[in-house]
Amino acid sequence: MNARIIFSVWLVGLGIIVAFLPINGAESFRLESKELLAKSLDEVHYISVDQAARYLNNEDSTVQFIDLRSPEEFRECNIPGSVNIPFPTLLDPAWEATIRQKSTRTIFYGNGDQTAAYAWTIATGKGYKNCFILKGGLNEWFRTVMNSNFSGDKITPAENARFEARVNARKAFTQINSLPDSLKSRFFSTKRLKQSKLDGGCE
Repeated sequence: MNARIIFSVWLVGLGIIVAFLPINGAESFRLESKELLAKSLDEVHYISVDQAARYLNNEDSTVQFIDLRSPEEFRECNIPGSVNIPFPTLLDPAWEATIRQKSTRTIFYGNGDQTAAYAWTIATGKGYKNCFILKGGLNEWFRTVMNSNFSGDKITPAENARFEARVNARKAFTQINSLPDSLKSRFFSTKRLKQSKLDGGCE
C-alpha cells in the first residue's frame, strides 16, 4: 500500500483519538498538514532499539524516554529512567515542560509503533522539537535486546559491540525492573540529584 495512503488512514485514526484527549480549545497544531505529512514519512525520527540500548548503557542525559502505556504496564516493566505519561494524558499541561525540550531528545514508546507514532505526530504538530519514536516499541526491545543471543563460530567486531551493548542493556533493564517500586523511586531520585549537581543545580 502507498505510504501516503497509509498515513492518511493513520491521520484519520489520530483525529478520532485527539477528539478524546483533554485539549484546550485554544490549542492547535502549529504545522500545516502537508508539512506534518512530509515529516512523518521521513525515517529520521525513528530510533532503533540498538540506539536506545546505547543511550541506556551510556546513561545519556541528553535523552529521555517517555513511556506512553498505562501506569499498571509501566510498573510491570519499563526502560530504566523512563517517564510515564499515559497517552490519554499527553496533552495535560502538567507534561508540557517535560515534552517541550530544546536540548533533550524525547523518545516516545509503547508496546508497538502506533501509540508512539500518534504521540510523535501530536508533539511535532504542536511545534515540539527533538521528538522521536522507538521503532517497534517494547515488543521490538524484547525481541532484539532481551532475547538477543549469539550462535556460530565467528563474530565481527561490529557484531560483537552490538551484542555486548544489548547484553549490558538487558542487565540494566532486568536489575532495575526487579526492584520493588519504592526502591525504583529512590534509585531514580538519587540519580536525578547527582545529575543536577553535575549540571550545576542545587540540592
